[in-house]
Amino acid sequence: MLVALFKLAALASVGAYAAAYHLAARAQCSATLSTAHSVADRLQSGYWNGGGWGIFWTDANTIEDFYNLMLADGTTSFDNIDSTTIGQLARQQNQAAWAAAINGAWDDALWVTLALWKVGDYKVTHGQESAPYYNSANMVYDMVAAEYDTSFCGGGVWWNSAHTYKNAITNELFLYTSAARYNRWKEQQHLDNAVKTWNWLLDSGMRNADGLWNDGITDACTNNGQTTWTYNQGVIASGLGALYVATGDSNYLTQAEITLDATIAKKTVNGILKETCDDVSSSSCNNDQAIFKGIWMKHLQFYLDAAPDRVSKYTSFIGAQESAVVHYATGSGWTVGNVWYGASQGGSQFTAQTQTSGLAEHVSAAKYGPC
Repeated sequence: MLVALFKLAALASVGAYAAAYHLAARAQCSATLSTAHSVADRLQSGYWNGGGWGIFWTDANTIEDFYNLMLADGTTSFDNIDSTTIGQLARQQNQAAWAAAINGAWDDALWVTLALWKVGDYKVTHGQESAPYYNSANMVYDMVAAEYDTSFCGGGVWWNSAHTYKNAITNELFLYTSAARYNRWKEQQHLDNAVKTWNWLLDSGMRNADGLWNDGITDACTNNGQTTWTYNQGVIASGLGALYVATGDSNYLTQAEITLDATIAKKTVNGILKETCDDVSSSSCNNDQAIFKGIWMKHLQFYLDAAPDRVSKYTSFIGAQESAVVHYATGSGWTVGNVWYGASQGGSQFTAQTQTSGLAEHVSAAKYGPC
């Protein structure tokens, strides 16, 4: 049955899409890719725990970042997906096993979808079996699509199976994965999912007067005023970029850059990204929050993949982040901390998640920063 879901013709079209959209040979900064490789080496040697690197959803991002790097530099150095818990689940292609691992956390599920698509793209470029990764990714996506619900606040995907909260990140991820899935397989239902989710997000009030997305909505269907985490500001842009690719409507780029530009104006110190919990002397970020800035950089990369004529607008900013991570955030042995905006005074944290965040930043900068 699973094989029937993705016939050979469909997989061939994925390969064509991958080559054209994400994986075409591309001129990149070799020095920055070398830095990224060193950071990745440290991530693997310092934090690998036998099945991942720490947290299920951040592991999904770590997998995506390793494969994003290998697609950029042409290496196979970190091709260990089947050693991870997520990789083993992908090979099983078992919906019940996925449901148990995800445990009703729908934002976690969509990070998995993105990671497995990236692995599938890598497998295509190396002539390896890609179907288990695409099949599992789409199986997980379908679980989330079933959670779109109009009974509360008129639409949107629930944050989790408890059905107590609707938030920005889950719906931004559903927007992105829906539009990206349409771009891969041209199934109208996924474009419909993307459009209705964007329209709901736009009407939800979660984007505030500064152009930034707060965390979610209240029981009264109003903006809850909670933190404008950086990753929310990046994932909305990649989703709108993918929707632009799907439709050709440049208004989606305008909407994306309202938030990208607001991030640069409101979520930086001296031009460098700063999470609310970052502090040179005493950071309070937890391991989830510590990865957010890298996710913003990665999704800026994905946005620019979709809108290459917008690259020049953001090149210098990307370059500034690269310089800051190298000079302020990097410790001994290519460790990377969470504080990018200034030299640590003891406040920078060094974890698997901060390391992954640094890796994502370097890969983004290698592609779209100055060299």
